[in-house]
Amino acid sequence: MSTPTMKLRTYLNFPGTCREAFSFYEQHLGGKIVMMMTHGQNPQSGILGRDWRDAILHARIDIGDTMLLGADIPNAEPLRSAYLTLFPGSVEEAERIYKVLSSGGQALMPMEETFFAFRFGQARDKFGISWMILHERPMPLNS
Repeated sequence: MSTPTMKLRTYLNFPGTCREAFSFYEQHLGGKIVMMMTHGQNPQSGILGRDWRDAILHARIDIGDTMLLGADIPNAEPLRSAYLTLFPGSVEEAERIYKVLSSGGQALMPMEETFFAFRFGQARDKFGISWMILHERPMPLNS
């Protein structure tokens, strides 16, 4: 009998902006929202009160071959020491994504050519999520 393969997924918590963030990622990163459930759809929806009825209890968006999960929770704090990393297929796409994610947010490291990448940059989007955009340069393996 074979053992199922373990998977690791990232789950982001938002302070009430999950729907807006996932819609933004769907529009600008080519993702597809495949599930979105509100706190109001939970049979125990009264736990957080009426103000959270339309907030997201659980959502899933597929971006490339990666599944990203998210929800709205009271007092959520955005990531600061971890980055979601995108690997665009071209310099032009790297530049476009960097511009979109840093607009309304914060450019943490400018998009530029480096010794390890044709383009590399870091940005925190308007939802407080930190991103690395990395269009890698092929590097020889050290033997």
